[in-house]
Amino acid sequence: MALKTAKEYIDSLRTLGTRVYMFGEKVDNWVDHPLIRPSINCIAMTYALAHDERYKDLMTTTSHLTGRTINRFCHVHQSSEDLVKKVKMLRLIGQKTASCFQRCVGMDAFNAVYSTTYEVDEKYGTNYHENFKKFLIMVQDEDLVVDGAMTDPKGDRSLPPHLQPDPDLFLRVVERREDGIVVRGAKAHQTGSINSHWHLFMPTIAMGEKDKDYALSFACPSNAEGIYMIYGRQSCDTRKLEGGCIDTGNNKFGGQEALVVLDNVFIPNEYIFLNGEYDFSGALVERFAGYHRQSYGGCKVGVGDVLIGAAALAAEYNGVEKASAVKDKLIEMTHLNETLYSCGIACSCEGCPTKAGNYQIDLLLANVCKQNVTRYPYEIARLAEDIAGGLMVTMPSETDFKSDTVVGANGETIGDICNKYFATREGVKTEDRQRVLRFLENICLGSSAVGYRTESLHGAGSPQAQRIMIARQGDIQGKKSLAKVIAGIPEKE
Repeated sequence: MALKTAKEYIDSLRTLGTRVYMFGEKVDNWVDHPLIRPSINCIAMTYALAHDERYKDLMTTTSHLTGRTINRFCHVHQSSEDLVKKVKMLRLIGQKTASCFQRCVGMDAFNAVYSTTYEVDEKYGTNYHENFKKFLIMVQDEDLVVDGAMTDPKGDRSLPPHLQPDPDLFLRVVERREDGIVVRGAKAHQTGSINSHWHLFMPTIAMGEKDKDYALSFACPSNAEGIYMIYGRQSCDTRKLEGGCIDTGNNKFGGQEALVVLDNVFIPNEYIFLNGEYDFSGALVERFAGYHRQSYGGCKVGVGDVLIGAAALAAEYNGVEKASAVKDKLIEMTHLNETLYSCGIACSCEGCPTKAGNYQIDLLLANVCKQNVTRYPYEIARLAEDIAGGLMVTMPSETDFKSDTVVGANGETIGDICNKYFATREGVKTEDRQRVLRFLENICLGSSAVGYRTESLHGAGSPQAQRIMIARQGDIQGKKSLAKVIAGIPEKE
C-alpha cells in the first residue's frame, strides 16, 4: 500500500503504543486528546490531499527507488522541478490548515541523510547508504510519517558535547554492540514527533574527534523500548479543553512539539546511518538546515495567505475595507508574503545534483529565504493586528456571548448585551466577527503562533544561524575581485 488515506493514518496511530506525557501525567488515548488531535488533523490533510485529483501532481510522485507512486513527503528530490513542487505543495497545505502540518521535517531529513550517507560510504567503505535506502523504501511503501530529529537540548552552549557536565544533553552512544548501538539523550522542540510512526535522528552541530560518540544518525520507531515524549504546551492551549469552537480560533488544526527522550534505546545496525564519522556531522546539519529553510518559503506563505484573508475579512466586517490605509496594509502584507515565496522558489530553481544523485537547493538562497522568514511574518502579523483592532484581544469569551444569565434592567442576558454592543455593520453576524477575530488572535498570538510567528524565528535555526551561512557562502572575495576588475585595480599575486 503506497498511499494511505487520512483515516488510515489516524487509525495507524492508535496501534503504535507511543508513550506520551502531558501536565505531569501519562496520556493513554492521545490520538483523541483535544490538545493533540488538531495537530493530527493537520498531518491527516497531507494524506487527504494526496487522494484529491486536483492536487495529485503536487502531492504525489514516482519513487526513484521502486517506480511506485508515493506521497511526495516520502520523496527524495530528483530535479529542480521536484524542489519547486515541494514548495508549492507546502504552500497549498498551509492554505488548507493555517497551521504547521509537521511532515516536512522528515522529508527534509530524508534528503539530507540520503546524500550524506552516500559520501560517508565513499570515504569509509561503510554501508549506511544501503541501510538508508532500505529504510526509505519501507517508509514510502507504508506511507509513514517520520519525525526529523536534530535539535539537542545543548546545555551550556559554550561547551562542546564531550565537555558538558551532563553528557546526556547531547544524544550519544553509551554502548556499541555487534548487532547495534545503545543510545541515550533527548531531542527538544520536536515538531510532530508524537504524531509520527518513526524518527530519523541526526547530529545537531558540527563535531570534532572527541565528540564522535555524539556524531549519530539512525532511525527508531515511536514504540521502541525506552523512548517516550513529553508534550510541549502552547499559548492559549487549554482553550481546547473548554468545549467551545470559537475561542480556539482554529478549531480543527494546530501544531505540536515535544521533548523526545531516549533512555538507553537499542538501535539495530540496519537502522544506523552515521556512527562516529564526526567529520560528516557538519555537512549533514548544513544540508538538513538548507532543505528546511527552503520549506519555510512554502508553508509559512500558505499560512500567510490565510492570515491576509482573515485580516481582509475583519476589515470588511468592521466596515473599513474601502479605507486607503487598510488597502495599503493588505498590499504590504501580500508583498511581504510573495517575497518569501519568491525566495523559496528561487533556491529551488537553482538546485543542483549531489554525488548521490538527489537534488539539493541553492544553500545561499535557502538561507536568505529563512532570514526573511525570521522578519516578514512578524510584520505581516503586526499589520493584521492593526487591521483587526483591539477587540481581537479584549473580546469576552464565547461562553459570555451564549450566556442566559440575566443582568439588564429589562431582562437582558449577558449574551444579549455582548451581541448588542459588539454588533457591527448591517448584514454581518456578530458571531462571524467573533470567529474571524479569534482566528486572527490564534495565528498572531495563540497556539498557531507557534507554527507561524515564533517558529518563523527559531524553526530551522534562529536568525544568526542563517547569517553565519550567508557569510560563509556569500563569496565576498569573489565580489571584491569583480569590483577590482571594473575599477582597474590589479589583483595581487
